[in-house]
Amino acid sequence: MSEPTTHTLDAPGALLHYDVRGNDSSNAPVLLLIGSPMTASGFVTLAGHFTDRTVVTYDPRGAGRSRRTDDATETTPEEHADDLHRLLSALGSGPVDLFATSGGAVNALVLVARHPEQVRTLVAHEPPAAQVLPDREEALAAAVDIHQTYERSGLGPAMAKFITLVGLQGPVPADFADRPAPDPASFGLPSEDDGTRDDPLVGQNMVSCLRHQHDFDALRSASTRVVVAAGTGSEGELAHRAALAVAERLGTPPVAFPSHHAGFLGGEHGMRGEPDAFAAALREVLDGQG
Repeated sequence: MSEPTTHTLDAPGALLHYDVRGNDSSNAPVLLLIGSPMTASGFVTLAGHFTDRTVVTYDPRGAGRSRRTDDATETTPEEHADDLHRLLSALGSGPVDLFATSGGAVNALVLVARHPEQVRTLVAHEPPAAQVLPDREEALAAAVDIHQTYERSGLGPAMAKFITLVGLQGPVPADFADRPAPDPASFGLPSEDDGTRDDPLVGQNMVSCLRHQHDFDALRSASTRVVVAAGTGSEGELAHRAALAVAERLGTPPVAFPSHHAGFLGGEHGMRGEPDAFAAALREVLDGQG
């Protein structure tokens, strides 16, 4: 695998940046690794486990290097899916294997529902597809409260609530918004408001991501092999519960992956999972053994 080369791609309202780690001797499909709003910087360790094939990573619109060029304050899964469609068309490599995690898995499911011919295998790791949960209304109300907290008080207070939400075990309580606000400092977050309102997670993506209703008829009939993965260390959390529910709606068994929601990280963003075991599990699925 070569060192990554950076490319840009024009899309409506954004200039996308993506990186290609090429392997011209490989006959395997290109492997695309995505999150949302996690950028390419979060997949350095995982990409290093797949030097035997070409690996592509990118920064979703509104995150990292892929800044929006319009005045939109919200990004939808449909927009992200269209960006991915444009990216795969630009690669021109034929159907890819796609590992997508968290919000990226939501966006990838939309892509496959619309353009299944572009993806051979999709591994959708813990998509926070709140609409398939029995506590969907409570989860969406919590997302709206976090977004409103961001608009009112800034990043630290909103992210403290977000971390509390994603770490909850079991259904989201109906009084989530009315509970005492967590202290941002206890999570190492700033309490003061710096005045910015362009955060891609709590500002642009969160509400639209959890609100999205997936086209399960299209997904079940797609030519793409869709595998839903859930971490062994995140049982009971919203994204894990949603992954199990998505797999049930697709009529396929979920696959257990090592570690937690960010189990593929090897120190990126100050977090670490079990990247060696995680990459081995991903390889087994891509090889058709998982």
